[in-house]
Amino acid sequence: MVLERIATIALPPHAKEGGFDHAAVDAGRARLYIAHTANDAIDVVDCEALGYLHSLPGLPGVAGALVSEADGRLFTSNRGENTVGVFAPGDRQVARIQVGVRPNGLAYDGERKILLVANVGRPGLAGSFTVSIVDVDAEALVADVPVPGRTRWAIFDPIDRLFYVNIADPPCIVAVDVEPPRVVRTFPSPVSGPHGLDLDVSRHRLLCACDGGQLLAMSVNSGEVVKTVDLSGVPDVVFLNVNLQHVYVAVGDPGVIDVIDAENCRPMATVKTEPGAHTIGFDAARNTVFAFLPQSHSAAVYKAGR
Repeated sequence: MVLERIATIALPPHAKEGGFDHAAVDAGRARLYIAHTANDAIDVVDCEALGYLHSLPGLPGVAGALVSEADGRLFTSNRGENTVGVFAPGDRQVARIQVGVRPNGLAYDGERKILLVANVGRPGLAGSFTVSIVDVDAEALVADVPVPGRTRWAIFDPIDRLFYVNIADPPCIVAVDVEPPRVVRTFPSPVSGPHGLDLDVSRHRLLCACDGGQLLAMSVNSGEVVKTVDLSGVPDVVFLNVNLQHVYVAVGDPGVIDVIDAENCRPMATVKTEPGAHTIGFDAARNTVFAFLPQSHSAAVYKAGR
């Protein structure tokens, strides 16, 4: 089976509306960090024992989580207070840095210690659609770079040393450089609402899941759409399993994970999760996928296979 359900992990019940959002894995320490937006907290799960450990509270409107495998740092985007949190290994918060309006997507250049924060902004608030560039060692905001519209997710390309950010409307992907901070490329999307984003390094392709119900494989060099795949609905989070060459796309309605063959861009399977489960996490070291179930306050765990 491409995804076999092997466990369910109970998580704290929601304190208010908001459910779960993005998640990230620290493979070396076998920890999964889940943005529990409804609780203003990060839920921490043991990836080996497959059990809930504890939560990191006091993160208003937390929407994003990102781990730097190089130095063990955890970053959070705290949409409710326009900050990013920085945690050292051992889940100790070491900084909280002011950024742009309603931060969401996160991407990190571990060599230069630069964090890009994609800010959702507010419609009608002039100049609020930006990406923030943060010097993590200095704990300082370096720049706020204007972008064409509301951001979604972001990734870092270690080959070109650029950040790529999805823009919902106008539908496009922008490439952001940090020396100096600026938008250097814009790739229009032929499908509405670019949302989830990952990078196929070996093929130098962007994998972009769009609200229009398609996954796009786009050339990083030209922005050309190489292939498209129909999805089960409006997608959110995307992860590429490099070892198996599978792409996992979370679709909240009807509540499934679409599994795509990365090489040929063809559907392989559709795996049921739960209505509203629009985000997933991926542990490459243990080949497991986690789907966050808002109705049952839990995480479904799937073993990945061929």
